[in-house]
Parts: sequence; C-alpha cells; structure tokens
Amino acid sequence: MNLIAVSSHQPVTAADGCQDPVLLNDWHVVGYSSDFVAGTIYPVRLLERELIVWRSEDGSIHVWEDLCIHRGARLSKGWIKNDSVVCPYHGWEYNGSGACTLMPAAPDEKPMKKAKAFPYSAVERYGFVWTCLGEPAEDIPVFPEWDDEVFMKVHSGPYPYAANGFRAVENFIDASHFPFVHAGLNGVMDKPDRLEPYTVEEVDSGLRSSEVRVFQPWGDARGKPLVAFYTYHAFRPLVGYFSKRTQDSDTEGNVISDQSDTFATLFTVQPLDAVNCIVRVCAAMNVSPRPDPEAVRARADVVFGQDRDIVESQRPERIPTELRYELHHRTDLMGQRYRTWLRNKGISYGVI
Repeated sequence: MNLIAVSSHQPVTAADGCQDPVLLNDWHVVGYSSDFVAGTIYPVRLLERELIVWRSEDGSIHVWEDLCIHRGARLSKGWIKNDSVVCPYHGWEYNGSGACTLMPAAPDEKPMKKAKAFPYSAVERYGFVWTCLGEPAEDIPVFPEWDDEVFMKVHSGPYPYAANGFRAVENFIDASHFPFVHAGLNGVMDKPDRLEPYTVEEVDSGLRSSEVRVFQPWGDARGKPLVAFYTYHAFRPLVGYFSKRTQDSDTEGNVISDQSDTFATLFTVQPLDAVNCIVRVCAAMNVSPRPDPEAVRARADVVFGQDRDIVESQRPERIPTELRYELHHRTDLMGQRYRTWLRNKGISYGVI
C-alpha cells in the first residue's frame, strides 16, 4: 500500500464543489493503477474538484489539487522534471512531498514554507487508485476475493455515466431489472423471475442482502445458462459489491449440476459532480476452465452499457432519499434500504 499524507493547509479551491463531509472523508477511485505511469501528469475530476495524479520513479502514486499556490495555474498543464512537478506558469518545481524546491526567477533563494502543493491521501488497492479529499473516516472496503489465487480477476471499464453516482449504485444492487434491461443475458423478458422475499441488514461493512435467486440464460462469459444466487452489498455510498453463487442449468432454468461456482464484482463510482460519474469494476471468478479475460470484459461492456442507458434516463437526476418521492415494492428492498442508509449518514450532496 502506498499512502501519501494529507497536507495540513487547504487550497482556496477547497470551497468549490461538494462540501458534504461524508463524501469528502470517504475514499473514491480516480482510475486504474495501470492508467498512471511515471513521467506524466494526469488531470482527473472528483466531486467538482480538479486534481492531478502522477507517479514517482519509485512507483509512489500522488494525488494533488490541480493548483499552483503561487498564481493559481493548473499543474496539469505542466510537466515532470527530475521526479518533480513543474508549474507551467513560472516553472516552480514541487517534489514528491509537495514542497517547492526551486523558484527559477530566484534560484538562489530558499522557497517559503508555504510554497507547497496540495496533496491528498492516495492508496493503490485492487488495481485501482483511491483518494480522499478530507480525512479518511474508514479504510478502503475489503474486496474478499482479491487475495485468493483461486479467483481470476478482470477489470472492466471505465464507463462514463451522464448520471448520478448513487443512481448507478442502486441500479447495480437491483436484480428485478435483469429480464428487461439485460434480456437474453441476465434474464428472460417473456418469463421474468418472480423474486422471492429477501432480507437486508446493516453490518460492519455496510448493507448486505440475503440471497436473491434468478435465472440467467447467458450467465457469464462462457455463454452457459445459470441459476444465480446474488448476495448484494453496499460497502460505501459509492462502492457496491455482489457475490453470486452459480449453478449450471438447462435453458428453462432447471439446475443440472450440484457444483457451485462464485462470481463476484466490486463496483466503484468516481463522482465527477452531482449528476455525472465514472464506473469502474473488477470481477473475480473461480470457474474452471477460466474464461478469456477479453470475453469477460466484452460481456461487462454490454451489461454496463445497458445499465448506463437506463440510469441516464432516470429523473430526477439526484436520487431521492426521502422514500415518499418514489414508489417502492418489496422487490426493491435493497434499494430502499440503500436510500435510507444514505439519508441516515447525513449525505446532502447528489440527493434530494
């Protein structure tokens, strides 16, 4: 794990965008580890804040405010020199700790103590880069299958959604849309599953459902029909997860094998602002023989593309956490509890 300490001083731009302490003090994914190579500055956006990500030659990852304290220029327009970020305006150089080490117009003078960049906590885990704009209230959620070598891991995305991040998570933890949004893959439109009653409880890791049984005619990248038993989790307001226990079935949804496999997915959301986000996922599966990773990604591209089309159509764009604003059924229990959970956390950004 790579951890860069949060700077004690705050940029003037900290007053911009999201002021919700729950979200500011949480971890958010801003890219895959493989997105960021040494020697390049990458601009990213999170909760209406403009940031940069860059990697030192020793492999350390850095997430900073996209701001030079000198005259407010965007560091994303600068470059890397001698493992330091160079501001494009006056050439001030900032080392990996964020301290200014050179002011070219006064090369013999020691930079002032206040001449620093604005770094944020940054961690690489599960193949993602995570950052926190405030003080992390908790550690990054645990992805149970990540360290188990039995499971093959495949990253998919990124998937830009012109939609609210909470709406995207709620869609991910919902099974009743499968026969309609994912007809022929995760369900059958002409014969939708009757969802039996299930439960949702709040646990130390967030929200967790009991198993939800569905038939999936194209259940995974192998193209085989499956009966799947989904256990849904909301680890964080913008991090979802499911683990589905699967059994091979015939084309009518009758189980034909006693063997159970597991397919899990970690679902991360980068909230660009209140109504736009980027989804990135990592799937873990223990099926044998292992499928082609490109086939796994291709299926994910289809499924999350279908989800995106629906989520982008939802109105109001900000999710209503007051339950009276929309209608709820027992089959929506996970989503209903998710909204109440958000409200109980006191989240005010991106909700109504």
